[in-house]
Parts: sequence; C-alpha cells; structure tokens
Amino acid sequence: MNKKYHVFIEDKKVTKKQIQEIEQRKSKSFNQQYENVKKINDEQLKKEIELKHTHGRVIISIDMEAKNTHKFSDGTQIYVGKQFNNLNRRETHPVNASVISAEGIPSGSEILIHPNATHDSNRIFSFGDDLSDIKYFSINENECYLWRDNLEWKPLKGFATGLRVYKEYKGPILGIENEQVKNVLYITSGEYEGQVAHTLKACDYEIIFMNADGIEDRIIRCRHFENEINEREELICIDKELTAAVKKGDLIIGISPNSAQKQKSC
Repeated sequence: MNKKYHVFIEDKKVTKKQIQEIEQRKSKSFNQQYENVKKINDEQLKKEIELKHTHGRVIISIDMEAKNTHKFSDGTQIYVGKQFNNLNRRETHPVNASVISAEGIPSGSEILIHPNATHDSNRIFSFGDDLSDIKYFSINENECYLWRDNLEWKPLKGFATGLRVYKEYKGPILGIENEQVKNVLYITSGEYEGQVAHTLKACDYEIIFMNADGIEDRIIRCRHFENEINEREELICIDKELTAAVKKGDLIIGISPNSAQKQKSC
C-alpha cells in the first residue's frame, strides 16, 4: 500500500544583509571565472589560424560569451547572463566576429554578423581550445553585414546603413513619443547617403552589438545592392520631399523615438 509522508520545515527568515552577502559571493565567483576564461581566450586569439575560406563563405572567430559582459566607465567589467530570461537572439547572441579568411574583407577585421550564423551547422569542430569561449565558424557571405575600419563601421556588399525618420511631438503632454514615419530610412552610407528612401516593409533591421568600449550599441542596416539588380533589394525609391523636410529640421532622425534628433546641419 502506497503511503504519503508530509515533512514540515520551520521557516527561517533571511535578512537583507545576508541576501546581499550571498549576491556578493556569487558575483565574485562569476567575475573570477570570467577572468580565468578571459586569459584562455586571449591566448587562443594570439595563435595563428591556418584556415582558408571557400567560395561564398567567410571564416570567422567569435567570442560566444561576448554579450554576457558589461564594462562600466571606470573600467570594471561584470558578468550578465542574458540568455537566462531573454528569448530575443538579437539581444542575447554575439554578432561581433573577427575575420580569419574571406574574399573582399581584410583578415583581422571586426565584422557584424547575423546572430543565427553561429549555429552548429556552421561551426568548425575539433578546432581550438575547448576551454575557450572563442569558437570558429564558416558562414555565408550574406550573413556578414558591416566591417570596422578603426572605429567606423562600413557596410559590406549588399547592405547600407540608415536611421529611422520621425515626426517630432511638440505638444504639452509629457511622455508622448515621436511618431515614426513607417517604411522609410534616412540613408547614412553609399550612393544615397543623406537622402530618405522608401523601403519594403520591416526592412530597418537593428543590429545589437558590443562597441569598442565594452558597452552595448545599435546600428540599423538594410539590403541595398549598388549598381546591381538583385531580388533582395529593399530600397524602392528616394523621396525628395521627405529628404528636404529632414534637412529643414521638420523631421528628425535616429534609431529610437527617444534618441531621434534633427540632422546635424540643421
């Protein structure tokens, strides 16, 4: 005959000070582990990698824990585990990669890639240090968006960068956001730089990456093929009226409603 047993445990009150001490111990442990792994990562990055890309592919190395750290202004770096409570891969998965071998992209350049590019189907297994967070992948060229020359990001072939366009709210009520002009972008690179272009729907893809100072940053890219006909082209036409409104300051530009401002020349 099955029996059930009920166990009653006396509740123990945990003080706020004890909770803080537990959190500090955990934080210290995480930071120590991070420092140990960082040393292994640095040693791995110093090694010469003899891998060669094939046609249409790019060989990269990438720190799989890159988005799990944050650096404060005083140089202190802490661990933040984003994957535990966030299902948005653009926010949780690394996109900052280093080029090992590619056609048309200098080796050693830093590039921004699609967050899903680091799938095991693209990974080069049995290569590198298993204890290191640095992993190696062979990804499609069209999954590489931008590359960095010093501190300036430049779009790769088939892409352009841009900013969203907003109608500035000038009413008396606080907290009202600026209204976005849908399906248009103020282009900031290439042949249409400085002009407002109409796009297909939902083409303002926002890349979330780690900047050189270790702080999260964002940039918008769209697909544009200069002097080339391509079925994936996302720019439809240039709107001279909206472009003039931006230049006059009647419309503002930015990545988000709160950060949008008038064009610098206004």
